[in-house]
Amino acid sequence: MPGTSSDRLARVPGHVIRQTAPLADDLERSVELLRLVAAGDGPERLLRLYAPAPTLALTRRESRMPGYDLAVAAAHRLGFGPAIRPTGGRAVAYDETCLVFDLVDRDDAHPGPSAFFARAGNTIADALRGLGVDARLGEVPGEYCPGEYSINARGSVKLIGTSQRGVRGARLLSGMIAFGPVDRFVAVLTEANAALGLDWDPRTFGTMLVEAPTVSRADVEDALTSALLG
Repeated sequence: MPGTSSDRLARVPGHVIRQTAPLADDLERSVELLRLVAAGDGPERLLRLYAPAPTLALTRRESRMPGYDLAVAAAHRLGFGPAIRPTGGRAVAYDETCLVFDLVDRDDAHPGPSAFFARAGNTIADALRGLGVDARLGEVPGEYCPGEYSINARGSVKLIGTSQRGVRGARLLSGMIAFGPVDRFVAVLTEANAALGLDWDPRTFGTMLVEAPTVSRADVEDALTSALLG
């Protein structure tokens, strides 16, 4: 008989969940893990790393905007599955060439969402600097899904955006980093943001392919794991 979700978590060494194949329920799984940690059915902190299916992840706020249907149509036409993500922010595009991570932590470890953003953001930036990336914490003017806790490269391009969701007892922080060319992401975000009436500068979409071409995906996964779970 299959084990429960908490049983599966208990068998994960170091509380790291690595998924190399995209799942149809990627975003729902993030919420499931958040609730498990909040209920005390899993470890106090866990990190999930996965390669996503091509997705245009929109927010609930964007789903209520007049141009939402046009944004969804653009996603379908350009080969992205539209989805509503459980965290805040603005639209994000990614595919299997990207790394998506979910950090779930007991809420009593942080005094509030800003502290969680700042601590995780600084930790991630430190980890990337250890790999030779000129990573900094802070928003780049014109970036997609803008936020003061974005991780940028050289102060010029957004390399990782993070977003949050909290429930009583736990917080989820999700982020994405691209490793390949970003042209297809730029194309779908340009059309989606235009449909939603939101401005952004396509030149601010960063990728490890440019910032650190000799650093592998596995190197980044290992660095994030050590930094966020250390």
